[in-house]
This record gives sequence, C-alpha cells and structure tokens, in this order.
Amino acid sequence: MSPYRPTRLRRRAATLGLAALLAAVAAAPAASATPAPTAVLATSPTHPDHAVGTLLGDVRVLAHFDRAAGQVAESIALEPGGVVIGMIHARQVVRVAQDGAVQALATMPLPPGGGTTTPVVGTPGVTGVARSDSGVVYFLYSSGQGGLTGIWQVRRSGEPRLVVPLPADSFPNALVIDGKRDRFLVTDSTGGRIWQAPLRGGEASVWSADPALAPNGFFGANGMKIHDGAVWAGNSDQGTIVRIPVTKDGGSGRATVRATQLEGIDDFDFTGRGTEILAAINQASKLVRVSTNGAQETLLDAEGGMQGTTAVAVQGNRAYVTNGANLAGNDPTLMLAKLRRR
Repeated sequence: MSPYRPTRLRRRAATLGLAALLAAVAAAPAASATPAPTAVLATSPTHPDHAVGTLLGDVRVLAHFDRAAGQVAESIALEPGGVVIGMIHARQVVRVAQDGAVQALATMPLPPGGGTTTPVVGTPGVTGVARSDSGVVYFLYSSGQGGLTGIWQVRRSGEPRLVVPLPADSFPNALVIDGKRDRFLVTDSTGGRIWQAPLRGGEASVWSADPALAPNGFFGANGMKIHDGAVWAGNSDQGTIVRIPVTKDGGSGRATVRATQLEGIDDFDFTGRGTEILAAINQASKLVRVSTNGAQETLLDAEGGMQGTTAVAVQGNRAYVTNGANLAGNDPTLMLAKLRRR
C-alpha cells in the first residue's frame, strides 16, 4: 500500500498514530509451520474491462465526522435505516441515520498506561463492527492488554460488555458474523490469522493461519467477508484478496489469491454481481472495482472525495464508503453512492 519502507513507516507511526498505520499495513509473527505455497487463481490485468462492470452514480457525503475528536471512520456495519461505524482514535461506535445524524452508542475507556502496548501502532482503537440478525451490535477493541482486547457488545445502557477476549498481542481488525455456524470471525492483522469464537461468547481459537494472511512489514489480514461458500480476506501488505473455502465441518481450506496489485487494501465488499468487488485502498485514497477476472478500475479517487478510504459496504443498489482522513486530508466522512450496472 505504501511507498515507504518499514523503517520510514515506523517514523511516521510516531507522529501519525493508529490511523496512519491502519493505512500503512502491518507485521506479525511468522507461522510456525511451512504449508504449501498459496495458489494464485487470478491476478489483476493491467487493462480494465470497460465493457462490463459496476459504476457509481449520485455520489454524496452523508455525514462529516470530527477529526479533532478522534472520529477517524474505520469500519461499517449495515442496519435498517442507517449504518454503524467504528471510530479509531475516539474509541467509539456510532450510528449514522439516513439523514446523516450521528449518535454515539459506546465509548471505550483508555487502558491503564494509555494503550502504548497496542501491537505495532502503540495506540488503542475501535476497529471492526458487526450487527447480528437480532440487531445486536458488536465491535472490536485493540488495546495491547488482556481483558480489554477482544469482541465487545454494545448494550442499551451504553456500557459495553466483553464477549470474547483475544490475546493482548493480537490486533483484531475486521469482524464478521457467520450466522450459519453461530460464530464470530476476526482478522488479526499483526498475527496474520483469522480467529473464530462462539456467537454466544467464550474462548477464541485460530480458524486459519494460512501464509496468505501473513503481513510483510506491518498489517496482513485486514478486511473480511463471507461469500460463495468461503471466507475472503484482504491482505494490506501483500496487496491481495484471498479466498479461503469453508469445509463441511466449518474449518478452513487452503487459500487462493483472487486479486493482486491492491497494495494498502483496507476493506472491501461484493457488489452482488458474482465475485465482483469494490475495494477501499487506504493510503492511495481510492475505491477500486475488481472484476470477476481480476481486472481493476478506479471508480473514486481524491478528486471524487476520497481521503484515506477505509471501508465499503454494499446494500442493494447502494454503497457506503468511509474515509478516515488518515494520511490525506482532514475531513473524515461517510459517503453514499448508487450502484449502476453496465
């Protein structure tokens, strides 16, 4: 994602903090075993396929956030009548209604010592969010401390509840609910793995530590979705999207690389046209369409309002896009666009 080498990224980390590193990708321990090389099924052709593919129209800003207050928009969970968003530095979960009104649902406390032990970035933050079919909102908190790092539930009282603790040395980033198997799935960006845990809460275990999830300097596995009988994950450092099939017993199969040349990919979502994807490229401030054959086309860039693009969520013929304004600009936003087929 970034033109900077790891040493330069570390120097920038001291001044830019967590949001910059979420834009900058991460590192993690290497796997203890040496599995077979990851298969590559599709790369990213240089020339996009202009004959087909989804475009965006009626692009507008739905909500502006308070950058000075730490409202760096990081993740999106869809819900009826709006969306729920994780705010990194503010350590908040907020709801945004269709009219753009913003309501804080929960705020996490600073850990003792300020969270300087948070892996790689040294700053605690709320990252992924998810909403169950019953309407319960969950979110991830990374603090570098046991008893705080993990999956949390937003309660009506506004007092969050820890549902699944995760190791202090992990960096939980994307949160997905696998309703078919009543479980959470969580990417660990510095650990290069995907955790699973019961939806009712309890102990987490590693679902996959495939080498395709590993970082190469900073962040590996980042955004994640369940689609087409598999778990799909973006790797920020490696600039890839990988597909990991779900076995009959719910386990993980061997990963295959489905797209490349997406350095700095943060989050992504499927458009509803097979495996066509919209990918949020953080440091480059772009929203990129990845076709089913791997061809790429930039749909929005800085001229279209992208500022440190962090997440995308598709709902019918609409796409929500968050901008964290990490390394570019100072206006974090939630944008809304219509999907147009061609």
